[in-house]
Amino acid sequence: MLEGRSEEIKEQLIAELTDTTVSVLGVNRESVRVVLVDVPKSHWGIGGVTAKELGR
Repeated sequence: MLEGRSEEIKEQLIAELTDTTVSVLGVNRESVRVVLVDVPKSHWGIGGVTAKELGR
């Protein structure tokens, strides 16, 4: 995902992804791993230009 989201939002995303994975796959919470990757806006291309150039 593009960089810039708050720690609180990332924590909420991790919690909700975990809940959904447990519900859908029927696995134990302890077996779920979530990795978030913050991508610099200058490293994300959309339609041939960077997200930074697009003001995203």
